[in-house]
Amino acid sequence: MTVRIGVITFPGSLDDVDALRAAKIVGAEPVSLWHADADLHGVDAVIIPGGFSYGDYLRAGAIAAQAPVMRSVVDAARGGLPVLGICNGFQVLCEAGLLPGALVRNAGLRFRCIDQQLTVERTSSVWTSRYRSEYDDVRPILIPLKHAEGRYVATEHDLDALEAEDRVLFRYHGDNPNGSLRDIAGICSADGRIAGLMPHPEHAIDALTGPGTDGLGMFSSLMDSLVGAAS
Repeated sequence: MTVRIGVITFPGSLDDVDALRAAKIVGAEPVSLWHADADLHGVDAVIIPGGFSYGDYLRAGAIAAQAPVMRSVVDAARGGLPVLGICNGFQVLCEAGLLPGALVRNAGLRFRCIDQQLTVERTSSVWTSRYRSEYDDVRPILIPLKHAEGRYVATEHDLDALEAEDRVLFRYHGDNPNGSLRDIAGICSADGRIAGLMPHPEHAIDALTGPGTDGLGMFSSLMDSLVGAAS
């Protein structure tokens, strides 16, 4: 089976090429998707990459959430298509209503660019199942982050629901770099198919260029899910 993973490019996207490379490394066929094109070209999953879509005007991710391609993504995601939003992509997913809450200015109003330890909170999602077998000692993973508006906020009702429904994917381990409520670094939908996180797993897939390969597990998890479903 050939798995086709689409990566959207918006005006201002920075990490679309890195996400396409991650898809290729795990054996998928990377497919470039353009923000003004509503056609998803039959992809099996979509990644919304990091960057500054539309210059972060209005609010980070707000304009991108209204792009023609996102209307198709929303419909497809509600029909079961796996979707991952990374950094700006997480902001887009929240703005599009696919995930609850919002990402706002970091505590201290400083841009943060660091290698960050994360605790994997859920390993039963489409995007994190590989961590169940590879991280039996429940050690933190190391993933880069770089953002100014990465502080996750939500109502107490939504936060309690995320906890009760096991929808917190990742938490910041050790220091919380941006003041996110309950140390949340990433969340997912109830079925684990729609996921968003602020750190950049696509920057931790090659020991030569990143702080190890801990990010590779997210893309390998997706491949496990899609190939397993087809067999």
